[in-house]
Parts: sequence; C-alpha cells; structure tokens
Amino acid sequence: FFVWYSQLFLCDCSQRGMLFGLSSLAILPGVDHGPLFQGSEMTLWIVTVVGPDRPGLVELVADLIAKHQGNWMASRMAHLGGKFAGIIQVYVPEPQREALEKELAELADRGLQVHVEATDQTTAEGAGPVLTQAKQTTLELVGGDRPGIVKEIAGLLAKLGVNVEELSTEYVPAPMSGHDIFRATARLGLPEGMDVEDLQQRVEAVAGDLMVDITLSTEENS
Repeated sequence: FFVWYSQLFLCDCSQRGMLFGLSSLAILPGVDHGPLFQGSEMTLWIVTVVGPDRPGLVELVADLIAKHQGNWMASRMAHLGGKFAGIIQVYVPEPQREALEKELAELADRGLQVHVEATDQTTAEGAGPVLTQAKQTTLELVGGDRPGIVKEIAGLLAKLGVNVEELSTEYVPAPMSGHDIFRATARLGLPEGMDVEDLQQRVEAVAGDLMVDITLSTEENS
C-alpha cells in the first residue's frame, strides 16, 4: 500500500497470520493534505477495524487518516480466520475529528467495520506519547498446543499485578514431528518492587504444569 511512515515498521509473518506495527504520520501520493493544524489540540483515538481480508484495506483507513491530518502512531493488524482485524492508535486534530469519524464509519459500505474510541488524552500537535517508566520484560513461550495456556499464564500475571502491554500468538509446524506448536510473545510491565528473577520463578512453576518453555528478558526504559 502506498503509505510512507517515518519512524517504525515491524512485520512478523507466519503460516497462519501476520502482525505488524506502524507509526508516525501517514503521507499518501496524490492526496492534498492541506496545511497542518499548527498548534491545535490533538485527541487520542483507539481505532479498531474488522472486515473480509483483501488487498487495500490498510490503505483505505490510512488514506482517510492522512486526509484529515491525523497522526498514525502504533498499530497491530492481522489476518485471522479469513478476516482482517486491526487496532490503531491515532492522534486527530480537534477541527477534523467529526469529519474523520464520519468518513471512517462510511467504510462499512465497503465491508470494513470501524469503531472509534476516544480517550481523555490530548497533546499539542507534534508531541509524541508519554512513555512510562515501568520495567519492561519480554516473555516468550513455546510448547505443544493445549487448551488453557493463555488463561493460565494471564491469570498468574494478573495475580502478580503484571500488566500485559502487548501479546502475539501463533501456531507453527514443529521442525521434526510436523505437529503444530504454540508460540506466544508478550511485552510485560512489572509492578514496582518486582524484579525479573521473582517473576521467572513464578512462571517456571506454571510452565512445568503446562509443559511449555518460558523465557524472560528485561530492558529498562530510558
């Protein structure tokens, strides 16, 4: 799709799905973006999209966001079960908010269901999101597929006060047996006072019961 983003492009493609993240301002050729709303207040939206999978769906949404001078920040999109689904973080200038929401809703005529959820966060135009200072930990899980893996791990993390900030899961063929194995990657925010060693001990006990391998790695926000 003909969109340029200046900051980030992440792509993780597997046999059964696709996950990628995009950020920064979307610019499309042939679109008159007009003057940016210098100094105007920007409202943060969380936009979800669902529709039958076909080429061009991302461009439909990105086109409208760019047309109304929106700032496309983080996003996660995937092809799952024949459907295209995504969630997008967008900063929208207040003068363009109603017009953009109306045009996004009209995408239903083209088979794409779009839901907009406004938050109470605002920022001056050009400012980025505020980063948290929580200790960031990445959890990677690999094991044979069985019901309840996500439930058990998520339940333990919630009990410990660990915030699941991002989660991706997939099935991949095992190298030798040909059977599918389950793989999950999660970005976690640890509560104050917890270190990765404590969390490692707690998840290892659950990993043994579930017959999966779990590894943790940690990085601090600067």
